Amino acid sequence: MDAAADTETDTAGAGSTARTAAGVTARVPAKVNVQLTVGGLRPDGFHGLANVFLAVGLYDEVTASPAGAPGVKLTVSGRDTRHVPLDEGNLAARAARLLAERHGREPDVALHIAKDIPVAGGMAGGSADAAGALLACDALWGTRTPHSELRALAAELGSDVPFALVGGAALGQGRGELLTPLEVGGTFHWVFAVADGGLSTPSVYRECDRLRESAGTGASVDSVPEPRPSPQLLDALRTGDAAALADSLTNDLQAAAVSLRPSLTDTLKTGSSAGALAALVSGSGPTCAFLTADAESAQTVAAALNASGHCRTARTTTAPAPGATLL
Repeated sequence: MDAAADTETDTAGAGSTARTAAGVTARVPAKVNVQLTVGGLRPDGFHGLANVFLAVGLYDEVTASPAGAPGVKLTVSGRDTRHVPLDEGNLAARAARLLAERHGREPDVALHIAKDIPVAGGMAGGSADAAGALLACDALWGTRTPHSELRALAAELGSDVPFALVGGAALGQGRGELLTPLEVGGTFHWVFAVADGGLSTPSVYRECDRLRESAGTGASVDSVPEPRPSPQLLDALRTGDAAALADSLTNDLQAAAVSLRPSLTDTLKTGSSAGALAALVSGSGPTCAFLTADAESAQTVAAALNASGHCRTARTTTAPAPGATLL
C-alpha cells in the first residue's frame, strides 16, 4: 500500500492519525510545577525531586514529515525561535534519532516545531517538543512503539519529557522522570507572565546549591531532607480546591531564580496585588505563574501584569491539559 494513503493507529493513546505526504503533527502541553521540592546534590550530579507536574493549556506543535535528504532536518517557527537550538543539542532532533536507533532504521525526517510555549521559561517547552517528536515520528514511520517504551525513551532524553507524553497531573520522583498519575477534581485557572530572555535550568540548580551552602545548611544529600510530596497539595488537586492549592504551592528553585533575576520580585508582587490566590516562579523560571479563583480573576491579573511593564506578556489558560496528542 502507498505510505501516503496508509493509516496508522497511535499506540500512545491518542486515537488514530493519517500518515500523509504532509506529515504527522503532535500537540504537546506546557507544564507548571505546583510542588517542586529539591533534594540534596547527589554524587551523580543530579538532585532528587518531589515534583508535582500540572499540564497547562499552552501548546507547541511538532510535525514530522518525510525527509528529502538523509538525517534530521529541523525548522522552527513562532516566538523566541532565535533561542531554540537547531543543532545536535535540540531535544526534538535527539528524540527522533533515539527512536530511529531503537528500531534499527535511519533517522530520516523533517521536523517542524511551531512554538507557543515560552522558550527557556521554566515550562518545559524543549521537553514537550521531544515528546512531540517521539509521538509524531512513531506515527510517521509506523513503528508502533508501545506507550511504556515511548516513556522509557522519553526518560533517556530528560527528566521532564515523560510528563509531556502523559499530561494531566503527576508526581515525578527520582530526577522527576518516575511518574505517578494524580487525580484532579476540577479546572484550575492560571496566568503566566512571560519574561524577556530565559534562565538556564542547570544555572538555577547551581544557584540553589550555592544559596544552601551560603545559608549554612549544606547542599548535599547528607544535608538536605529527602523530598516528599505534600499530602495537603495532593488533596487540593484531588478535590479541585483552588484556595487550598494556593496555600500549598511550593518551589524550592524560586529563591535561586529570583537571585539570578531580581526583577522577578516585581512581577510576583504585581500579580499578587491584582488578586491572584498565589504566585510562584514556574520551575526554574523566569516565567511566573499565578493561580486565580476563576476566569474573570485571571483576566484581571493578566491585565495588571500587561500594564505593569514587568513582563513581556501575560497569558491566561486552564489546567489540567492532555498530554502529547496526534492531531
